[in-house]
Amino acid sequence: MTRQRRVLLGLLLLVWLPARADELRIAVAANFLATLQQLAPGFERASGHRLVISSGSSGQLYAQIQQGAPFDVFLSADSDRPGLLETQGLGVAGTRFTYAVGTLVLWSPRPGIVDGSGKVLQSGHVRLLAIADPKNAPYGAAARQVLTALGVWDQLNRDHKIALAEDINQAWQFAATGNAEMAFIAKSQLSTAASENRSLGGSQWEPPQSQYTEIDQDAIILTHSGKRTVAEAFMRWLRLDGQAITTIKAAGYRISE
Repeated sequence: MTRQRRVLLGLLLLVWLPARADELRIAVAANFLATLQQLAPGFERASGHRLVISSGSSGQLYAQIQQGAPFDVFLSADSDRPGLLETQGLGVAGTRFTYAVGTLVLWSPRPGIVDGSGKVLQSGHVRLLAIADPKNAPYGAAARQVLTALGVWDQLNRDHKIALAEDINQAWQFAATGNAEMAFIAKSQLSTAASENRSLGGSQWEPPQSQYTEIDQDAIILTHSGKRTVAEAFMRWLRLDGQAITTIKAAGYRISE
């Protein structure tokens, strides 16, 4: 971002935001939690406002929003649920956009377990594979698509070799603790660990995009928010700030053009 654009963005933030400091409640999908925690100080410095972050699977957060949970902004791991909220009148029309595009990775903490083409899944030697619940977590739905494309979803289920986690972070924990041999996780989890100088090591495979639907992660302002001006400023900052975009990319996401 050029210096002129940074100055312009700073001036716009001053125009968009009221003088009084406020708290903005963000509901964020589990896969983006660590990235949002990295992003938060930048927005707080630029705006003088504080982010209060709640995390869970996209399905869990969607249900909470439907039940009246007092969030101002929803950062989902898919585009479907923000779209539904907009249709239902619970999301502000015209505020939805794709803030990140996620990538699925099969990971094991043990070297040599996951091969470079994912053939381990078809080997018949899988002990236990952890995935986020496909009903609630878009990364879990993507994992199911990959397993279906490989022709092993039904067999692994029949053999009780799939452990369903509440969200992508719990799927990672199942594998990291050895309770599962491997897990489908978000690439961002590996990238975030590397940026914190704590390499997860092990072995991994990145399924080709042709095996699962692109994971477009959408954000939307919620209709019942009483902090619309601050929420709009946060959304603009997330979408335009050069450092925010750099951080999102460094965390293993792509930015939708």
